Amino acid sequence: MNFSRTTAVLVIAGISLCASIAPARDWDWSGIIGTGQSLSVGEKGRPVLSTNQPYNNLKLSTDDLPWPINPDNTNLALVPLTEPIGRRSPSYPSSWPENIAGETPHTAMADEITSLVHAMNGRDYVTVHSAVGENGQGMIYLKKGAPHVGLNGHSYEAAMIETKAITRLAKATGKTYGVSAITVTHGETDAGNTNYETQLFKLWKDYNSDIPAITGQSKKIQMIVSEQNSCADHSPSTQAQWQIGVDHPRYIVCSGPKYQYPYADDGIHLIANGYRQLGEKYGQIYFERVILGTDWQPLHPTRIKRSGAVITIRFHVPVLPLVWDSSFEPPHPSVDEWKAGKGFEVTSASGIKVVIQSVKISGFSAVITCASDPGPNALVGYAMVAEKQKMNAPYPGTFRWGLLRDSDPFVGADTKTPQPNFCVAFETKAP
Repeated sequence: MNFSRTTAVLVIAGISLCASIAPARDWDWSGIIGTGQSLSVGEKGRPVLSTNQPYNNLKLSTDDLPWPINPDNTNLALVPLTEPIGRRSPSYPSSWPENIAGETPHTAMADEITSLVHAMNGRDYVTVHSAVGENGQGMIYLKKGAPHVGLNGHSYEAAMIETKAITRLAKATGKTYGVSAITVTHGETDAGNTNYETQLFKLWKDYNSDIPAITGQSKKIQMIVSEQNSCADHSPSTQAQWQIGVDHPRYIVCSGPKYQYPYADDGIHLIANGYRQLGEKYGQIYFERVILGTDWQPLHPTRIKRSGAVITIRFHVPVLPLVWDSSFEPPHPSVDEWKAGKGFEVTSASGIKVVIQSVKISGFSAVITCASDPGPNALVGYAMVAEKQKMNAPYPGTFRWGLLRDSDPFVGADTKTPQPNFCVAFETKAP
């Protein structure tokens, strides 16, 4: 049985099938650090919706202390996790401890994790969340040793401060604590950064070096990375956010794209319910990889071959069958060559758009039939080139999207919204 299908059975059928599975819980409190830029801090996600904590999940209150904060300051306290997760940013740009713009994915993520564990065996599972992103800032301001330019460049130091404070407060209450995951909701500012994957992996390594020195943990920290789909055609950061999970599959995973979520009017930021859905997807993946220890992977290509005008792409599919989403507006309505592509894009090696006649699903594969042979080393993309207008149905979306998804029956705990896995945006050559 497919691992993700096992999780879906847990959610739908209750605990009877898997009651004997004991979830991994390395500490009483498991830390989750969220970094990134505007979508990590909830830009446009107002008014906030997650104003109640139904479980025992926590966040650090920084009171009204100014930067820099001493982690031993007695005004720091652990409080129930609700939105906004931290102090609102008074202006742009801003940084921790006043960096939050609206609803972040954190409360919904925490609720999802606890809900899944409770459904499995009736036990509690407490996560403690930190949000250290900086609105509008690239990797240069998120990394270890970031320059301080105005208010920016505090993110990494802020994560260390929060970790030190939470470790101290946990010990004071007789609880064990370690950091189990980092979520990365980022990439728009670095949309043209060809070195993005290297920098992202360096960020993972630095967190895994410096966090254990504080908490004393030996367990590696999982990184969950979300693709950006709103900025720049053929974006290297979008490709890297998927590719890093392929290149480092044990500890880093792409959660998938964000084009399937409801967006604000700018087509760049999510609305509050979109952030909650993203948090639920983060929570599902955390449950799979951190708690159950499965090798969950997103819906993504694993092999491509060309035979004349026919291109066949095989996918890793979390939950079969592959299907076309029927609720979304068809992608590329203004591009005659790709109107029939359902989100796929084919270009010859010389850069000429190739007419897609049809795309059909066959088991684990999508079979693209072109009007003519695109030739060797044709570039095959999916949701990597923008439309002139953002998606408008069934709700306002972003500028790059596709219709390919799996059949995962997972439904979010807070939003009660079905969340199948949509295909990652990608580009690859067809030999």
